[in-house]
Order: sequence, then C-alpha cells, then structure tokens
Amino acid sequence: MGLRSIQPRKQRKWRKEAPLHIRRKFMGGHLSKNLREKYGRRSIPIRKGDNVKIMRGEFKGIKGEVIKVDLKKCKIYVDGVTIKKTDGTDVPKAIDPSNVMITDLALDDKKRVAILERGMKE
Repeated sequence: MGLRSIQPRKQRKWRKEAPLHIRRKFMGGHLSKNLREKYGRRSIPIRKGDNVKIMRGEFKGIKGEVIKVDLKKCKIYVDGVTIKKTDGTDVPKAIDPSNVMITDLALDDKKRVAILERGMKE
C-alpha cells in the first residue's frame, strides 16, 4: 500500500477506487461482548446471514439479519430496515457497517470457522 496522503479528498478517492479485496476490509463490524470473549477478537467482516444490532443513526436499537452486502457502495442492508419512497413503496435502507454490532454469526462456511478459530486464545 505504501504511504498515502492525509488530504481528505485523496482519502475519499482512495476509498472510492479501492479494489474489492481491500473493500472487504472496510466491511468490518464490531463483535458483541460475548462473541468477543468467545473468539478473542474485536471485529470481523460482515457477511450475509449475520445478525446485527444498529448502534447509530435513525434506526438505532433495531436488530435484524443482514440480507445484502454491497461491496461497491461499502454498505449493508438489514432485514426490517426500510424507508418509504414518495410513491409509497418500501425499499431497504443502506447502513454503514461501522454503525452496527454483530450479535450472531452465520457459521455455515468452513473457511469462516477457521478464521475465527485462528484468533482464539488457548
């Protein structure tokens, strides 16, 4: 990665033009206290199927399942978090992953289990 500028415009440009393997790191969310103690790590990238609690914004306190992860926009979509359009239809509201806390992990993938076990203290 090398040295990067601290100028806000260049930071925004770097984040906007980042490749997908780096954008994945932007999608990290904090683990709840009990998950943090269980796995010995503070955060992990959010995936579809995880249960999260929204900690900031107008939907603060709402719990739900992640239904979509959008790497292009660096946003997640949570089940039950919708806004009403002017024609009356409900559409899912994009949430920044830094504003949520993971309360339950989707452990249906062997790779993800291996990642979590790597950080566990013996």
